[in-house]
Amino acid sequence: MQGADMNIAITGVSGKMGQTLVRASLEDNSVKLTAAIDRPGSPLIGKDAAILLGKKTEVIVSDDMDEIKKANCLIDFSRPHGTLTHLEYCLKHKINIVIGTTGFSKDELKTIKNASTKIAIVHSSNMSIGVNVTFKLVEIAAKMLNSGYDAEIFEAHHKDKIDSPSGTSITMGEAIASAWNVPLSDVATWTRHGNIGARKPGTIGFSVLRGGDIIGDHKAYFCGKGETIEVAHHSGSRDGYASGALLASTFLKDKQSGYYNMADVLNLNSY
Repeated sequence: MQGADMNIAITGVSGKMGQTLVRASLEDNSVKLTAAIDRPGSPLIGKDAAILLGKKTEVIVSDDMDEIKKANCLIDFSRPHGTLTHLEYCLKHKINIVIGTTGFSKDELKTIKNASTKIAIVHSSNMSIGVNVTFKLVEIAAKMLNSGYDAEIFEAHHKDKIDSPSGTSITMGEAIASAWNVPLSDVATWTRHGNIGARKPGTIGFSVLRGGDIIGDHKAYFCGKGETIEVAHHSGSRDGYASGALLASTFLKDKQSGYYNMADVLNLNSY
């Protein structure tokens, strides 16, 4: 860990994503875990952040937000209310933040963007490098298939996911809508039920599966006459999200302020 590019703090370390981030931080020499935060009453409080992994970080899990001051960047995969609470703390102490939380309202998103005038933020609906490359592929396909093809987005996640459709599928939809030069809100079909009639040309349909322990599957379909083009991404574990989040934290190393996403981190806008 000597010479790490970024000292990081992680919230929700007892959760599945939190533990994945802890493990990834131990394997990535560009970052050093310096603070681990969990909810009050968590059984991990007072224990090593990697105890569930059978490893040691020498970082003790705490419910004291002041521990975050030991880090240059906070990585937060939680829920909107928790993220906004953590964001307020980061603003107060000038700590950059990587946000992987989804399900924000328009007003909450505005709060995040306003905060980026004072601290640097990477906010993405999905931190996976592969998923963000998939976004670019979807955008390219939508530009080339902008007439005569119907666009559909399908996503599947575990039964405990609370927002629907996923932030990732919404970002896919935004990529298509942007390529078609229309707002997603004008062309999205979020639900179908009953006698709805024939499909309206130029719309983007969404469908959702929730069940079991599915990490995350996303597919964009472009359906034409006699053929269907499919752009898909399958997550077999949470490791890809963690790797992307750590990369995002090092991206913020020399940033004082600004609102960024994973396309910025991966320089995908140059393609």
